[in-house]
Amino acid sequence: MRFFLSIFFVALYSVVYAQVYAPDDVTSKVSFRIKNFGSTVDGRFKGLKGNISFDASNLSNTLFDVTINAATIDTGIGMRDNHLRKPDYFGVANFPTIRFVSTKVEKSVKASEAIVTGKLTIKKTTKEISFPFRYSEAGSVLQLTGEFKINRRDFDVGGNSISLADELIVVLVVRASR
Repeated sequence: MRFFLSIFFVALYSVVYAQVYAPDDVTSKVSFRIKNFGSTVDGRFKGLKGNISFDASNLSNTLFDVTINAATIDTGIGMRDNHLRKPDYFGVANFPTIRFVSTKVEKSVKASEAIVTGKLTIKKTTKEISFPFRYSEAGSVLQLTGEFKINRRDFDVGGNSISLADELIVVLVVRASR
C-alpha cells in the first residue's frame, strides 16, 4: 500500500509542480542591439541549451539554467563577428558560453508576466540582473519573451571603445518543449 501511495504522490507532484522544459534552439531567438558609431548594430546568438522548470501556478517554483554558445555571434558581417570572438570582446576560446541562472521568479502585476532575477555570466564576470518576461503555455510548448539592458563594460566586453555604446539591449524569444 505504501508503494502505491508513494507512486501516487510522485505522480501528483510532477503534475502540480513545475514542468521541465528544454529550450529549442532552432525556433528560439537570442538577439541584441547596440550602437556603434551612432548606428544600431543587430546581432544574435545560437546554441541555446539548458533546463527550464516552469510553474505558472506558483512562479516561485520556476527555475532557469540556460546557456548560449558565445562563438555563434552573428551580426551579418563575418569580419566583425570574428573580431567579437577575440579576447577583448567575448574571448570565446576561454569563455565558450554565456550563462543565466535564475535566483528568483515572481508574479508581475500584468497577466501572464513574471519578473526573473538571476546571475548572468559573460566571460569571467557574473552580475545579478532582473527583468520582466511574458509567458504562455500551449500543450507541451512554453513560449517566453522578454528583454533587458546591460552595460557591456560591466562584463569586460569591448574594452574602452569610444565608438561602441556601453548599453546594449538583449531580446529573448524562447520556445521550449517538455
